[in-house]
Amino acid sequence: MNEARETENRELRALQAALAAEHAAVYGYGVVGGRIGKERRTEARTAYDAHRARRDALVREVRDAGGEPVAAAAGYALPFPVPDAAAAVRFAAELEGRVAGVYADLVRDSGGERRRGAAEAMREAAVRSVRWSGRSVAFPGLAERAGPASKAPASPPTA
Repeated sequence: MNEARETENRELRALQAALAAEHAAVYGYGVVGGRIGKERRTEARTAYDAHRARRDALVREVRDAGGEPVAAAAGYALPFPVPDAAAAVRFAAELEGRVAGVYADLVRDSGGERRRGAAEAMREAAVRSVRWSGRSVAFPGLAERAGPASKAPASPPTA
C-alpha cells in the first residue's frame, strides 16, 4: 500500500511542477508578446493560448488527484534581459525547453492516459522550441539534465 501511495505522491508532485511551469510560461509569453516582432506575433499568441489551456487543464487534474493547485507567482525573474524581438525569440525557445523538461518528468512519474497527455505536451513544447530556436535536441526536455545543471529542481523557478 505504501508503494502505491508513494507513486501517487510522485505523480501529484510532477503534476504540480507541470502546473508551475505552465504558470511561468503564461507569464513569460506576456513578456514575449510585448517584445516580439510583428512577423511572429501570431506564433507567440498561439503558444500563449496553448499554455493557458494546458494550465487550466492541469488545475483540474491536480484537484482530481486530491491536491490543491499551486498558485502562479505575482512575477517571475527572467533568465536574461528581454529588451527586443531577438531576445524575445530566445526567451520563447528557453521557455519551451523548460516546459518540455517538466513534462518529461511527468511522463516518467505517471501512467496511462495522463502519461500520454504529458508526452503530447512535451512534444508540443519541443516542437515550439525548435520553431523558436531553429535547433533541436535528441531528447527534448532532457538536455539540461545531462550536465552539472542536473541538480536543478524539476520545476523552473523563473519564467
